[in-house]
Amino acid sequence: MIAKLTGIVDTIGSGFAVIDVGGVGYLVQCSGRTLAGLSPGARVSLVTDMQVREDAIVLYGFADTAEQECFRMLTGVQGVGGKAALSILAVVTPGDLVAAIVSADRAMLTRAPGIGPKLATRIINELRASIEKTAAHGQRTGGGGVSSGVAGGVIWGASSGVADAVSALANLGFKPTEALDAVSEVAARLGGEAGTEALIRGALAKLARPEEVR
Repeated sequence: MIAKLTGIVDTIGSGFAVIDVGGVGYLVQCSGRTLAGLSPGARVSLVTDMQVREDAIVLYGFADTAEQECFRMLTGVQGVGGKAALSILAVVTPGDLVAAIVSADRAMLTRAPGIGPKLATRIINELRASIEKTAAHGQRTGGGGVSSGVAGGVIWGASSGVADAVSALANLGFKPTEALDAVSEVAARLGGEAGTEALIRGALAKLARPEEVR
C-alpha cells in the first residue's frame, strides 16, 4: 500500500499528475482542487489511497488528509467510484461537503459533473446518519479527540470553527444534532472563512426561532 508520495511534479494532465520520486514516476489521480495547487518542477507531498482492481491499480492523491477522508467517505457509498468522488471534491471543500450532507443540500452536490439528483440523494441518505452520530460522540469525548472512522476526521478535522461552535452550543443545552444542523447551515451561508463566534451567533439566531428549536 502506498500511503504518501514526496517528490517533484513531473507532469500535470487532465485529472492526474505524475510525481517523480527518486527517478520513478507515479501517475496519481487528483481532484481539480489538488491539481490547482501543483506546478511542474515543484516539490510536493501528497497523501494517497491505492485501489487495486482486476484490470488496474489506481493511485489517488490528495493535498491533505481532510480531502482524503472525504474521498474515502464518498467511495463508501454505493455507486460512487473514484472518478465521481474526485468530481465532487473538485467543486466543494471538505467542510462544505459535510455541511451539504448534514443539511441535505442536493444542489451543492449536483454542482459536480456526473452527479445527478438521485446519486446526490443516495450520498446524503447514506452518510448523514454516520456524520451526526460522530458529532454526538464528539460532544461526549471532547470534540477534537475524534479522529477515527470515516466521518470522524472530516467533521472535526475539516473545520475547527464548526467543531468549536457545535461544542459551545451543546454546552448551552442544545442537542448535538440540532447544533450541527444549525452551525452547518450558517457555515454554508457564510463560507469556509467564518469564525467560531460568527458561527455561534448565526446558529443561535436560527435555534432561537420557536418553530425550529424543537
